[in-house]
Order: sequence, then C-alpha cells, then structure tokens
Amino acid sequence: MDPNSKRREDYRKHSSLNLHRNHALAADSSSFKAGNMFVRFIGVITLLTVCFGVAWAAHMYFTINSAVDGKNNGNVATSAKISTRQPVSVLILGVDQGIEGRHDRGNSDTLILATANPQKNKATMTSIPRDTLADIKGDPDDKYFMFRVNSAYEIGGSEASMKTVSSMLNVPINYYLEVNMKALRSLVNAVGGVDVNVPFDFSYDWCDFHKGKQHLNGRHAVAYVRMRKEDPRGDYGRQLRQRQVIEAIAHKAMSVNTISNYRKLIDIFNKYVKTNLTFNDMLSLALNYRGCMSNLDSGYIQGHDAWIDGSSIQVAPTAELQKISNKLRKNLNLPTETLDNEETRQNDLNDQNNHVKWDDPQAFTTYRIYEQNADKPAGGSNSGYGENKDTNSGSSTTSSGMSSSSDSLGSSSSSSSKTWKFHW
Repeated sequence: MDPNSKRREDYRKHSSLNLHRNHALAADSSSFKAGNMFVRFIGVITLLTVCFGVAWAAHMYFTINSAVDGKNNGNVATSAKISTRQPVSVLILGVDQGIEGRHDRGNSDTLILATANPQKNKATMTSIPRDTLADIKGDPDDKYFMFRVNSAYEIGGSEASMKTVSSMLNVPINYYLEVNMKALRSLVNAVGGVDVNVPFDFSYDWCDFHKGKQHLNGRHAVAYVRMRKEDPRGDYGRQLRQRQVIEAIAHKAMSVNTISNYRKLIDIFNKYVKTNLTFNDMLSLALNYRGCMSNLDSGYIQGHDAWIDGSSIQVAPTAELQKISNKLRKNLNLPTETLDNEETRQNDLNDQNNHVKWDDPQAFTTYRIYEQNADKPAGGSNSGYGENKDTNSGSSTTSSGMSSSSDSLGSSSSSSSKTWKFHW
C-alpha cells in the first residue's frame, strides 16, 4: 500500500474532527434574532452609561477636591480623628462682610458649635447668641477682655473665635467652617430655593413673610435669617430661623437635581467659604458620620438680659454654661468637669457683691465687669466698650462702640488694633 495514501487518509480524518469541533463552537444562525440583538444593544448602552457616570463622578470628585484643598494650601490628608471615626467638633461662623455695605472683617453674625459622635450616632448643634458675654481670646498681645462673643472674630478671625468659645464652654474645638453671609443667598438660589415654616408675619429688607409654609429664594432667605428686632424672642428667635434655613439647604443639597449643579456650589465654596477641613475630611464626614443626623440634639445657650454701661449684653448663668458644657463633652466622649473660667468668676463676683437675681426676668442693671486679676470693678467707673488711645487720630469712641469720627468701630479696630483695649 502506498504510504502516501495512508497519510492522506489520516489527514482527512483529523480535518473532519476539527471541522466538527468548530461547528459545535459556532453560533447557530437561529440565535441572531431581532430580540437577542435588542438585548445586546441595551447591554452596550447600559455599559456606556455606567462608564460615563463613573467618568462624570470622577471628574466631579477631582474638581471639588481641587477646589476645596486649594483653599487649604494643598493639604489633602484626612485628619486622624475623622479617619478613625472619633467624635469631632466644628464651629460654624456666619460672617457679615459685604452685607448692608460692610467691607471690613466685621463680627461673626452667627455662631453654632456642632459635635458629631459616630459611635453613638448622635450629633448636637448649639447656637451661641452673638451678644453673649465672653472672655475674648486669641489676641496676640492679650489686650482684650470681657465683651460680646461675636467680637472675637473681628479681633483674630476664626482662630480667636474657636479659642473664645472653647474657653467659655471647656470644650475642645477641632474644626471651623466660616461662611460669608453672601454665600447664603447664592446657596439658596443654587438649590432652587428652600421651604420654611414662618413662625409669624413680618417684613424685613423689603421682603414680606407670612405665617405658615413659605418658599424662599436667596434674597428672601437672607432677610429671613437676619431679622431680629421684630422677633418676640429676639436673637433666640433668629437662631431658630437660621437653623431652619440651614436644615432646608442641607436637605436640598442631597437631591439629584442639586448634585447636577455642583459647579455652582464649587464657585460658591471658592468665593465665600473658609475651613480647615480638607475635601477628604468632608467626604469622610458625609459617608461615616451621616448616621449622627438621625439623632440631632439642637439647642442654644440661654442668657439673661443685662445693661452694662448702656450696652445690651446677654450674660449666661453659670448653671446654663455648665449644662451645655456637660452635654457637649459627653457627646465627645469626654468626662464632665466643673467650669472654672473667667465667665463663671464674673458671675460669682456679681452674685456675691451685686446680688443679681437670675430668676428675675427683668434685665440686670447692676451687673459689673471685674478686673481680670483682682476682685474690683474694672476701670473704676465701668467706663464702656473701649477707647482709642491714639491721640493723633482726632477721634474717640463712645460706649456704644462707634467712633466720633466718620469711621465705624469695625474699620477703626481692624486697621489699628494695637490702639484698642476692651475694658469696662
């Protein structure tokens, strides 16, 4: 037998086997039906949509990351407290530059101390009336003494405000969030307005408000949170309205429609917000601390009206300061401690020497400020807010805090702080 014939026969068998295998692996022509093609088409579209969404989310992440961390000199690391899910505290400051014609640093119009404990899933939000009497901290020359807590911001910005509030309540403050009041108008407009429950009818800054549910745009929201004199509860009523708007903004900010407008929010953040939180800090707070918001304890420091040398002041009783300190320290997993600071010392001296009655609703008229290192009235005559000792300036300052020249207190003290001294 021809050996070549045998080889040809083997080759035909082997090729037939391969053809059979290829036929088994090949798709049946019946599988290419219109329905199957449609399913595959939808799958491709879905895949492309997911890819686009991931790309868009990544772009949004890095854009916001760059915007936030650019304001922190490139610091992008998550702080140790937040990365390990420890309790944290944040002082929120609403400042009024650019509102009502102001262009100086100004005072902090809103002070809210917030704490969050992810282990307990609990948060607190405590409003501090801006007229609360406090030992002002943070001045490099340590010249300033007792006055309204909101004046700390004018003396030394956010750092001085943090030190002042921390000392007053004996609570460590980890972070600050400083928001220009102009941001409120822009934020409300960026989220499409907010709905609030107006407590009573009033008008302010050419805006009308009627009792009940009302939708506010940016301009109306600013007017709504700034009005104070027509509120029966004064600054306490305004604090309530501030918290209403803050909560409404937070709710709207989580909606899909608002997220799609993230560029507007970035622009607002860049222009009007200062903070020592990095973007990764904020992201971690949003992801790991959000459960705290389901158990929010919201309140305020209740002070007592007082007239001190013609100035209206809120004096917080020692018992009230102690109560707030205990609540905040507990939420930060810290043991409670008896307050022993300048605020409580001033209260004790007035209890002993002036017999102030904390349960009397009438404003104090006998409350006095005592010297920092002595148990005697400061200045000898309770002489007012401060005075400008620059004899070359040709101006002096009255107890109301206004210069007798055309300049206001804010611009005068900001430009020449070394000539100012808080005393009474």
